[in-house]
Amino acid sequence: MKSLNRGWMLPAGLLVLFWGVWGAFSSKPTDLYGYPNEMVYIIWSLTMILPAAAALRRERFDRRPVAALYGLLAGLTGAGGQLVLFQALSDGPAYLIFPVVSLSPVITVLMAVALLRERINRLAVVGVVAALVAILLLSIPGGGGGGSSSGPWMVLAAVVCVAWGAQAFFMRKAAVVGVNDATTFGWMTISGLLLIPVAYFMMGSFPSGAPWQAPALTAGTQVLNAVGALFLVMALSRGKAAVVAPLTNALAPVLTIILSLIVYQTLPTIWAGIGIVLALAGSTLMVYSDEKRGEEAAAPEPAAKVPS
Repeated sequence: MKSLNRGWMLPAGLLVLFWGVWGAFSSKPTDLYGYPNEMVYIIWSLTMILPAAAALRRERFDRRPVAALYGLLAGLTGAGGQLVLFQALSDGPAYLIFPVVSLSPVITVLMAVALLRERINRLAVVGVVAALVAILLLSIPGGGGGGSSSGPWMVLAAVVCVAWGAQAFFMRKAAVVGVNDATTFGWMTISGLLLIPVAYFMMGSFPSGAPWQAPALTAGTQVLNAVGALFLVMALSRGKAAVVAPLTNALAPVLTIILSLIVYQTLPTIWAGIGIVLALAGSTLMVYSDEKRGEEAAAPEPAAKVPS
C-alpha cells in the first residue's frame, strides 16, 4: 500500500502559527507607538521580497502577458486589501475583523458563478448561507462586546473581504491559463511595491520621532505574514489543495481570534460568538468544495479497459 505523503503538514502548521500570530499582533505598532498604518504597509510590502525570491528559485518566471495581467490583478487586489486591513485593525478588534475577512471565498464563488458561469454545488451553498448569517450576527449593535462593534472597521473589513475574494478569483484564472504559483507570487510582490507611493501619499511624510521599537515590531510581525505566505505555497505543492486550503483557512483565523481575545481581555457576546463560528465554518466549506472540485476536474480520466 502506498504511504500517505505528509510532507505538507509541517509547512501548513507553520503557516497557521505564523499567520495566526501575525493577525493578532499586527496592530500593535499602531496601538503602542502610534505608528502610521501606511508605514506598516510599506514595511509589509518590503518583507514580501524574501518569500518571492525563495519561490522563484524553485520555478521559472513566466513572462507571458497573460501571466502579467492576472498576476497584477491578483497582486493589486491583495495589496490593496492589505492596505485597508491595517487601517481596520487600528479601528477594531482582530477577533471580529478576521472572521469577516475570512468570508472572502463568498466573493470568489459569486464571481465564478457570475463571470465564468460555474455551477455552485450544495456544499458551497451551505457555506454561503452560513456566511450570510454570520455577517448579520456580527453586524448586530453591541455584537462585539462593548463599543468595539461601532465605528468604520466593519466596512473596512468588508472591503478587505471583497478585495481578497477577487484576488483568489484572479489567482484561479492565472492557474487555469498555466501560470505557476511562483510567478503569481512574484507579481503579487511587485504589486505590493507599486502601491508604496500610494501609501506614502496617504501618509503625507515619513513619521519623525517614532521610537526604534515601532519599525522593529512592525518588521517582526509582517515577516510572519510574508513567510507564512511562502509556507502556504510549500504546503500546497506537497499536499492536496482540498485538504491544505480548508485546514489553513480555518485554523489561522482561529488562532488569531484566541490570541486577540487574550490580548483584548474581553469576550464577544453570544451573537458575535455564533457569528464567528458560522463565518469560519462557512468559509471553510466553500474553500473545501472549491478545491475538491478543482482536483476532480484536473484528475485524469481512468483508462478504458481493453477487452481480452
